[in-house]
Amino acid sequence: MIRLIVGLGNPGPEYEDTRHNAGFWWVDRAVRQLGGSLQADRAYHGLVARVNRPAGPVWLLQPLTYMNLSGKSVAPLARFFKIAPEEILVVHDELDLPPGQMKLKQGGGNGGHNGLKDIQAQLGSPNFWRLRLGIGHPGVKTEVAAYVLRKPPAVERLSIDHTVDESLRCLELMLDGAMDKAMMKIHAKPPRPKPARPAGPATVPSPPETS
Repeated sequence: MIRLIVGLGNPGPEYEDTRHNAGFWWVDRAVRQLGGSLQADRAYHGLVARVNRPAGPVWLLQPLTYMNLSGKSVAPLARFFKIAPEEILVVHDELDLPPGQMKLKQGGGNGGHNGLKDIQAQLGSPNFWRLRLGIGHPGVKTEVAAYVLRKPPAVERLSIDHTVDESLRCLELMLDGAMDKAMMKIHAKPPRPKPARPAGPATVPSPPETS
């Protein structure tokens, strides 16, 4: 069961539409879908929404610490409400996936993502869940820092927004802890279009009979 959802990003209007804020975009829509409201909470250095569900409350969090200190926001909330790493879902931008693709996984490394790195350090565990939203890679490692802090072109933003919409269809499954079912839906590839049937031989009308 997921009890805390964290969307990673940077605060401030200058970062609002940049690739690094894909996690913020996701949580904004998740909060609306669940009927909640994000409110500033100094204790947890972020915007927090609490949504009551039959199985218990769920928290949604946007850290306002800037990306590199995301754990400073996540860990205090998790500790206070006794939320285990396995009950946390972190939604973030992913360089190793192209726009339009996404992956759900538990644990593993941080892939050089500074937000994940700090959360892992502050929680003392890598066993939280990650929803990775593809943003593509600039192709050169030295350009990554500038790339993630730029706005994607309109066609890429549409692809990222599509993954957000598609993954939110699995929100209830993830909250209920049905991660295997959510994973199958999130990782499912769209069906390939069926090839057109070859046209049959053309028929030539017979000439009319003459008497």
